[in-house]
Amino acid sequence: MSETSPLNGNERVLVVRLGAMGDILHALPAVESLKRRYPAVAIDWIVKPRWTPLLEGNPALRRVIPFDRERGSVWAMAQRLRDAGYHLAIDLQGLIQSALVAKFSGARATIGYARTACREPLASLFYGRRIQPESPHIARMHLDLMRALGVSDSSLDCTLPAGEPEGTLPEGPFVLASPFAGWQSKQWPLAHYQRLAALLAANEGLPLVMNVPEADRHRLGDMAHVLPHVSSLSGLIHATRLATAVVGVDSGPLHLAAALGRPGVALFGPTDPARNGPISQNITVLRDPAAPVSYKRVDAESEWMRRLSPEAVFEALRSALHASAAKSTSKEHAQ
Repeated sequence: MSETSPLNGNERVLVVRLGAMGDILHALPAVESLKRRYPAVAIDWIVKPRWTPLLEGNPALRRVIPFDRERGSVWAMAQRLRDAGYHLAIDLQGLIQSALVAKFSGARATIGYARTACREPLASLFYGRRIQPESPHIARMHLDLMRALGVSDSSLDCTLPAGEPEGTLPEGPFVLASPFAGWQSKQWPLAHYQRLAALLAANEGLPLVMNVPEADRHRLGDMAHVLPHVSSLSGLIHATRLATAVVGVDSGPLHLAAALGRPGVALFGPTDPARNGPISQNITVLRDPAAPVSYKRVDAESEWMRRLSPEAVFEALRSALHASAAKSTSKEHAQ
């Protein structure tokens, strides 16, 4: 593949995006746009095993390859990738680890981000071609990279599996929250969720369901007006599809809700929603304008998240609920 020529259309392509959940969801639209541009291209995606449920059955992918270092050496994985005979490896992660996977895949060509756009700048040294994106949001950055391959599609839609029923959910409408994030400074205080749950119950008659993995169930304790929902990722996908609305922080479940078109409210503190926010017109983002931007993994409560009051979140959520209901009524009348 040359600098000036896009794919011919029948190549084998390896996508490297190992994790995490929200990042995979932000990469999916770009990968699907590549498949729409070149329907005969065979696309494989290598990803950490815990995130494979997000990609199961995706029609844009030939296969999903679990990157499980615990079950084999990196060199054994590299040999299996080389045996596939990839024409192109696309690194959508920008880490040294992901860049090495692309490099050692044996692909005839590799493409990734320019040094300033990589999370770990040294990763760019391993690409044969480096792209400097123009867009601020990570999902649109991936589309910028695909344009270098001849893709003009700018859709941010993506295909997701149905998920599997797990745990207990209310029979009627409910609001869904996933309170935990990769680091604590992105989380909203649990006491605020309890107050929000009381407001929802008293004013909207809606229960607040809080989805957590089994390992984190104990962190919720016994919260009034809150219904714990313990599930795997497949169960979360199913619950999100059923939710009337969501309350999310900057973590994978919020971006899942956005991808599924659910209305709701996103709570941001240290991270910048212009770069990592939900891709949805149905989700209102709340963030203190004075909050400084930081991507340091701080495992301590953020005062900027604490300043987002349950009352303010409730009002934003109520507006989102009513706007969604009005939109649904308008569609029904139009039909």
